[in-house]
Amino acid sequence: MQLLLIFGIVVAIGAVLFALQNNVPVTVTFLVWRFDSTLALVLLVALGLGALVAALLSTPAVIRGQWGGARLRRRVDALERDKAQLAQRLAAAQAEAARLAPPAAPAAGEAQRFGELRNMLVGDGGAPADPAP
Repeated sequence: MQLLLIFGIVVAIGAVLFALQNNVPVTVTFLVWRFDSTLALVLLVALGLGALVAALLSTPAVIRGQWGGARLRRRVDALERDKAQLAQRLAAAQAEAARLAPPAAPAAGEAQRFGELRNMLVGDGGAPADPAP
């Protein structure tokens, strides 16, 4: 935005310098209208009218862009709210799944650690011992 302002100031200074260097009387005629003035004034008025026409023609596009940007910002906010709600639901579902999951089987290290105890209770081969007659 600042670059555009600087560009506008440079163009305005250039237009004023050009107009001041061309300070001769001229007559402008359009249909039945006749205007006598200096070339500097005619050039500045023409520049001003050109800027006004450009501003009026670009206004609808600028307004559409602002409306579109506001609409997109509202959509992004709604999607971020939906994302937060889905993240909460996912966390709740994961917690519920962890609560309902069966306990995990003992790790291989635990089986080796308690292997001797198992052999004492069950027997040497890992099969249950025969009951005494």
